[in-house]
Amino acid sequence: MIGNQMHNLCKELFPINRSLSGHGVRETLKILKRENPELQIHSIDSETNVFDWTVPKEWNCFEAYIITPDGEKICDYSKNNLHIVQYSTSFVGELELDELQKYLYSYEKLADAIPYVTSYYNEIWGFCISENDRKKLKDGKYKVVIKSELKDGVLNYADIVIKGKTKKEIICSTYICHPSMANNELSGPVLATYLAKYIKTLDNHYTYRFIFAPETIGSLIYLSKNLKYLQENVIAGFILTCVGDDKDYSYLSSRYGDTLSDKVALNILNYDIKDFKKYSFLERGSDERQYQAPGIDIPVCSVMRTKYAKFLEYHTSLDDLDLVTPSGLKGSFKLYKKMIDTLENNFYYKVTVLGEPQLGKRGLYPTITTNNTDYTLAFLYRNFLAYADGSNDLIDIANILGVSAYELIDIVKLFSKHKLIEIIKK
Repeated sequence: MIGNQMHNLCKELFPINRSLSGHGVRETLKILKRENPELQIHSIDSETNVFDWTVPKEWNCFEAYIITPDGEKICDYSKNNLHIVQYSTSFVGELELDELQKYLYSYEKLADAIPYVTSYYNEIWGFCISENDRKKLKDGKYKVVIKSELKDGVLNYADIVIKGKTKKEIICSTYICHPSMANNELSGPVLATYLAKYIKTLDNHYTYRFIFAPETIGSLIYLSKNLKYLQENVIAGFILTCVGDDKDYSYLSSRYGDTLSDKVALNILNYDIKDFKKYSFLERGSDERQYQAPGIDIPVCSVMRTKYAKFLEYHTSLDDLDLVTPSGLKGSFKLYKKMIDTLENNFYYKVTVLGEPQLGKRGLYPTITTNNTDYTLAFLYRNFLAYADGSNDLIDIANILGVSAYELIDIVKLFSKHKLIEIIKK
């Protein structure tokens, strides 16, 4: 059910031409706000200085195509928004094929795919075309039409803050700057949307912050406006990207791999998923670069399906709604839900009685023992209590016992009901 709902939202968002700025970003955020009315949409003026960067001009493309010498319209932006190099300047004119080739981009490795090409900070124009279609081009004059605008406008971004019992926060950041690509782009915002919906059903201890911003410049803008508060309050965070395919899960660590984000991700992946690929921070490529930059140091890591740049369809028109599936999205949602539930229960626990508690009188230990009695659960109970000495949090205990911390949540609730443990919130 939830996988289909997420996939339907992907379908709705897929045709929109998102970029760093412009109408497509605003249209996308309007749809996301429909799903979560708490979404707050913000803007920042073009040419604003942000740390070492400058906010680029707003870009909108209205029309773009090429007419061949035979009168055929090709590279039609209205049919696939990947055909235009992102942030292309306006151009209308006629070029011989040899000259036109300088403005065409194709990808030999995937000859049927249209590549995704950008030029955010250098004013050029260009078209993207499949390698096979490029090979079909004949000599002659080609009419080129690009009707776009680069203007002093705004760059938009958004966030949702769901308050908890404490100001301490868990953040999820995702980006909204790519055109029609499903896994590298839409899977992240869609997962964030549905995780926010889930959080709102909880009596949550932590505050949750979901950030939707163009990659790199957007996260830098957000950090520039909220850095001190985030540094003081964020205890864990995740970059949501490439979470929609059906392939292996992937984990990319924080800079030193020692944050609470890393800790919960590795526990759930090791014991609930088991088969996943591990990447170091040296292989980063998304907004981990910004949140984990020296002096920023917001504790985030990434848990993905196939990592960006590791699937063949990456940054091409083949990253489509067939690559992203309802089951792939559902799997990522369930995994993140487990991590969130674990963090919501990741306190320190201390047993309240001296000596080993008498579990039998509480119905927690077999009262009749035979050679066939199954002690698996009873031993797990006893082992949990053995390490509930106030010095270990839930994930610590789970790692000592070699189990998923998520599996221990029901045990915590059971022991709390029987007043066998007390919760220490450090």
